[in-house]
Amino acid sequence: MDLTNKVAIVTGGAMGNGLGITKALLKAHARVYILDYSEELKKTIKDLKKDFSQISGYIVDIRDSKMLEEIVKDISLEEKKIDILVNNAGVAKLQSFAKMSDEVRDFHFDINIKGTWNVTKAFLPLLKKSKTGRIINLSSVTGPMVADIGEVAYATTKAALIGFTKALAMELAPKNILVNAILPGYIMTPMVENIAKETDSNNPEKVIEGIGLGIPLKRLGTIDELGNLALFLASEECSYITGQTFVIDGGSTLPETNSVGV
Repeated sequence: MDLTNKVAIVTGGAMGNGLGITKALLKAHARVYILDYSEELKKTIKDLKKDFSQISGYIVDIRDSKMLEEIVKDISLEEKKIDILVNNAGVAKLQSFAKMSDEVRDFHFDINIKGTWNVTKAFLPLLKKSKTGRIINLSSVTGPMVADIGEVAYATTKAALIGFTKALAMELAPKNILVNAILPGYIMTPMVENIAKETDSNNPEKVIEGIGLGIPLKRLGTIDELGNLALFLASEECSYITGQTFVIDGGSTLPETNSVGV
């Protein structure tokens, strides 16, 4: 798949799933701009420039619409259009519903939902100038399909992104902008590592091992595998698919129960 002359925006691209997506797009020759809140972005850009000259980035809080407007103006000086928008940035904090503060609830809502909304709205004028526009939203199997204890806020926001994806796909179809969502299961990312530490700070590796044993393929996915799925959804080969959800979870949502076997 060749993305030569395509311009992509990836939020949360400094690490984890976003980094896997960024690498896949770069390998396909797209020009990529990463938007990330973390200072890790500087190191990521430096590392990626060793192999890819067509990478740039901005440290940004996607909750800040004004900041996003300034970034769009800046990118507009270099690019007449963008072709691919990947809304990957997201947060997850495990906490029971009864104990969750409004601040923690709003932290999830403001980044996972409002942040995705803000970025999409800010870049939509540039995206409409593309003849093959693509929006890829990172939802999750958590919320739309499954949930664990402590994930009420996270699950709610990720389920909301499915509605956002479908409604936006309908609205943007006349502009030939395709809007789809990826629903990852357990991919080996810093977010999963943090969840493991929160679950058992003394032995997070054992938590990750236990997660893998509960997946039919007996392992967590890699950011490169997720990046390859995003690459397809961003490519010319994906020309008649919109408003759809794509699960990548190693089969983790397949078992009806893990306690029954033959």
